[in-house]
Formats: sequence, structure tokens, C-alpha cells
Amino acid sequence: MIKRTLSLLLFLLSGLASAAQLTDVEIRWLTAGAAVLNYAKQELKLPVDITVQPQARPTDVPLALGYQDGRCKLVLSMRGNPNAEDILDGVPAAQRPLMIEAMVAHEIGHCWRYVQGAWHAVPSGFEQDRGGAQQEDGLRETRREEGYADLVALAWTQRRHPEQYAAVAAWMRQVRQPSPATGSHSTLTWLQLASTGAAFPAGLPLFEQAGSLWRQGLAREE
Repeated sequence: MIKRTLSLLLFLLSGLASAAQLTDVEIRWLTAGAAVLNYAKQELKLPVDITVQPQARPTDVPLALGYQDGRCKLVLSMRGNPNAEDILDGVPAAQRPLMIEAMVAHEIGHCWRYVQGAWHAVPSGFEQDRGGAQQEDGLRETRREEGYADLVALAWTQRRHPEQYAAVAAWMRQVRQPSPATGSHSTLTWLQLASTGAAFPAGLPLFEQAGSLWRQGLAREE
């Protein structure tokens, strides 16, 4: 099992010479998210690169996604970051891989939006932000993207771990407190639409399942 895990990590981490270069924390997170990453690379053919920061900066979050030169960059910033796993505080050890897997699925949701050329865009029929304070518009656009990615994470959980859906959804609602109107990552408008896995339309591809609920959330925003 260990050999198989290391082989998968080597495949996912083509930029590193060896999985031995990874820390225990990095191996644990990448192992938890391996199924999502394999799905993104093998089935969806998404252009995902994984980057390990040699030293985290004070403002870095442990896991983030960017987009450069037509490729998604999944960035781990855990080295020298004593708070890298604070987001998992209070989560039982046995459930931590589930929450990490959901976080990785969230980032792949961002990647999908970038690759589709839809970043900060809304579907036809919804108002695009215009006018008003630039900072406020930027917060709204970011919150919408975070809402979509959260729904991708939950749709993935429902597909892969339906028996654990309630635990993951409850944890995500806790992480996203306080109110949905506060902050760029406050996505309760969308999470409240997915209190159970039954909220996702059966038979649709993963990103369409998320998109269906996302549009409902946009309608609540207007």
C-alpha cells in the first residue's frame, strides 16, 4: 500500500525528483487528496501542476490554487508554517483525510472555472458586477467563486463518500462562519442549499451538479 501511494504521488508530483523530498505533512495531505487529483488529471485531463513551497510566508494558507500560462497551480505552503493544519482543529483524526480531500476537490473546482474561461463570470441571466466600490465588487466575485468551489467539494463528497456527507458538510459550514454577507470566503448562501447530498441532481457530471446549486445561490444573492 505504501509503495502504491508513493508511486501515485510521484506521478502527481512530476516537478519533484522523489516523493522522499516531501515532508510527512505534505505526504499526508497529498495522499488524502490523491483520488481527486488523479480524477482531475486522468479523467478530466485538467492541466494541474503541484508546487511545494520551500518556505511558507506568514500570509500563506496551506493549500491554494493559481492559474498561470494555461495551467492550474496547486500550491502547498506547509514548511515553516506552524498553523498549517489549524483548519483541522477539532476534527477527529479518522475524519481528517475526508476534510483534506474535500479541500483538494474545492481547489479543483477553481481549476475547472479557470480552464473553462469562466473565472469571475456569471451565467446568462445573472447580473455581472459593475459600478460601485471596486473592493466590494471584488469581494463579491471572489465569494461567488468560493461558493462554486465549495459545492464542487460537496458534490465530490456525495459521489465518493455519501455516508460521510453530513460530517463534511457540517465542518464546511463551521469553517465558513460567520454570516454569508461577511468576507470573501463566507459561502453559507450556497452551503445552506446543500445540507444533504440529495440536493445535488443525480445523473449529472460533477461540475454540472455544483453549477445547478450555484445558480440557485446566485439567485438568492440578487
